[in-house]
Amino acid sequence: IIDDIIDSGKTMKKAQELYKKPFIALVDKREPKWKNYGYIIFPYEDVQKDAEDVIVRMIEHLGENPNREGLLDTPKRVVKSWKKIFGGYAQDPKDVLVTQFTEEYDQMIVCKNIEFYSTCEHHMLPFYGIGHIAYIPNEMVVGLSKMPRLLEVYARRMQIQERLTEQVSSAMYDILKPRGAGVILEAKHHCMVCRGVEKQNSSMITTSLKGVFKELHC
Repeated sequence: IIDDIIDSGKTMKKAQELYKKPFIALVDKREPKWKNYGYIIFPYEDVQKDAEDVIVRMIEHLGENPNREGLLDTPKRVVKSWKKIFGGYAQDPKDVLVTQFTEEYDQMIVCKNIEFYSTCEHHMLPFYGIGHIAYIPNEMVVGLSKMPRLLEVYARRMQIQERLTEQVSSAMYDILKPRGAGVILEAKHHCMVCRGVEKQNSSMITTSLKGVFKELHC
């Protein structure tokens, strides 16, 4: 059995169980030389069309007709929306905090009530809410808009709230080098609202403290 790529190995395992035949591929991502490669595009592939085909299959799986008038352009719209929803993968947090200014200010700076939208990596359902980002400068400060932009970089990825909170706090602390940094996120998760326990008014709060903030907290 010949395939184009072995990634997780699930297809290979299923084929071997069904047909009891050897399985080879052009690219085996389990091999060390391929481990650092991301998404591999073969010359015969159309990435946009392939992604749209996945949505067509999903619509069919749900029991709908992808050729119905209202759904004809849905695959194209969904793939286009991914560029915004998951746009954080194309951004580097270092680029957001690259512009810094020297300022003799040693008190806490807080940007609060920052709206954010993210996607749960477990169910691919949205979670969204507000964030508060604070830091105590160590000679260097950044523009106020940089903190919401930093949250946006990490939020626009497949996430869990705990990791998102820690990533924003760590980026502030590691890149800006303040005396302390802290992040609080409060969000509503659709994986709890529209499925599972179905608690529409529940929300989740997570915190991450660095430097003097953590020392004072402890």
